[in-house]
Amino acid sequence: MPEGDSVWKAARRLREQLVGRSVVASDFRVPQHATADLSGQTVTAFDSYGKHMLTRFSEGVTLHTHFEMDGAWQVVGPGKALPKDLDDDVRLVLRTDGPTAYALRMPVVELVRTADEHRVLGHLGPDVLGPGWDEDEAVRRLSADPDRPVVEALLDQRNLAGIGNLWAVETCYLRGVSPWTPVRAVDLRAAVRLARRMMRHSLEHPGQVTTGDTRRGMTHWVYGRAERPCRRCATPVAFRDSVTGQPYARETWWCPHCQPGPFPTLEQRPTRPGLRRGVNEESFGSRTRRTAGRPGYARG
Repeated sequence: MPEGDSVWKAARRLREQLVGRSVVASDFRVPQHATADLSGQTVTAFDSYGKHMLTRFSEGVTLHTHFEMDGAWQVVGPGKALPKDLDDDVRLVLRTDGPTAYALRMPVVELVRTADEHRVLGHLGPDVLGPGWDEDEAVRRLSADPDRPVVEALLDQRNLAGIGNLWAVETCYLRGVSPWTPVRAVDLRAAVRLARRMMRHSLEHPGQVTTGDTRRGMTHWVYGRAERPCRRCATPVAFRDSVTGQPYARETWWCPHCQPGPFPTLEQRPTRPGLRRGVNEESFGSRTRRTAGRPGYARG
């Protein structure tokens, strides 16, 4: 899932390629804007706010997109086009007097007046990577529900915008707290500063690295490492799958030893039968161990 730093970098790339270009033709492939036409307008800005992208045009119109799980922008040079096998993924074609931009698998594609951008962003907390970052306000919002699990509070974009699952999980690990520790028991200011520092580092470096080691399979402490030994204590990294119907109860990884505090029992960890959840190319361990649900191991 793209996180705030990924969207920020996408906005920078699009800004460099498209700002100042005139739109020759636009093709919206979403029902609510099927007849919209941006031709003749000039692209004036690409900005991000949290996980949201704002593309502004010269006639006071803003294109609001949100990447959610796997949305993406793809730009091709003049006279070129995407391969035909990607046609079903295209939600918008923005053809300019230079490159052409495609919005792929984008679940949110909407046009608003630039003066009304607050209607799509007004519910969000301070942007972790934005020029108007307000640490005090972010901490105040996080503190508003003192019994809430810290991982859920960090993921709630109404508290602060831009932190996704990777940064939330890794922040909890590096701060040495269970993801389910209530916010009242967490140094929220220190957690927020750490998350922001890691995300800002990501802006000028490839990938999303939290360990300082850019080698394949070494970039994260616990994220995506269900069943693997903790890099510090060798305890198997534990995993809880996402909970259907609960927007901030996402896939979660943690080390039961290095992150003391509450965590779900095996019975409270939902699984998706037939899928090996919580692991990536770093995973190891037998299927028998996983399906047995032994402590510290993912099930499913």
